[in-house]
Amino acid sequence: MAWTRRYDEPEPQRVNKWLAQSGVCSRREAEALIAEGLVSIDGETVSDPGRKIERGQTLTLEGRAEDKVAGGFTVMLHKPVSIVSGQPEPGQTPAVRLLTRSALVGESPVIPDASTRLAPVGRLDMDSRGLLLLSDYGVVAKAVIGPQSDLEKEYLVRVAGEVDEGRLSRLRHGLSLDGRRLKPAKVTRTGDGRLRFVLKEGRNRQIRRMCDLVGLKVVDLLRIRVGPLKLGDLPQGKWRALTPAERDALIRPPPPRP
Repeated sequence: MAWTRRYDEPEPQRVNKWLAQSGVCSRREAEALIAEGLVSIDGETVSDPGRKIERGQTLTLEGRAEDKVAGGFTVMLHKPVSIVSGQPEPGQTPAVRLLTRSALVGESPVIPDASTRLAPVGRLDMDSRGLLLLSDYGVVAKAVIGPQSDLEKEYLVRVAGEVDEGRLSRLRHGLSLDGRRLKPAKVTRTGDGRLRFVLKEGRNRQIRRMCDLVGLKVVDLLRIRVGPLKLGDLPQGKWRALTPAERDALIRPPPPRP
């Protein structure tokens, strides 16, 4: 069954850009669909990847295209310490290797094998644990780690060192990494040597480096939330497939409250 949508924006827009903004697929995926002749405007097959759609026109994705962009495959893994999120060095174990049938919680339309290409969406370093998303769907990656992403990522962190108000204030507002100012962070004390971080960015080893800058050493780091997705009681080393509703909540988060 074909997918159709009418374009109602006042200004013409490139087809690939509009499909990406609509959460249908990434720009690259849209260009691939166009190259396969699976996209049409008002019944005319689109052959130019730079083609623009105008107000009042209707775009159609053929049935095969809809199958290709129906949401891909995205999973949530409770990553243990010592597991690498992405490409491993010799002797290291990549997170994707943990996605076995025996480690699955619930049901999944796919059991990954050597031919399944899933990439980490927002990495956790080898010494950290918790919620790790892996996906073959470009729109999910864009929503979570793209330059325009506004999704919160929440962590529970145990540190060594004195946690005083001065250090907390610097962690919230006063730090730069690699010559670039960090976005404001929500950092609260949850117990003796225990902190909760809520970030809207994900620079390399960001929390560990932030703590180093204020004289604290991270002893344990657990990611418990990415946007609306919570790790919950998913056991360490286990994984589950995201539901379509969870995937859509990542791609189209609710508007901010007034």
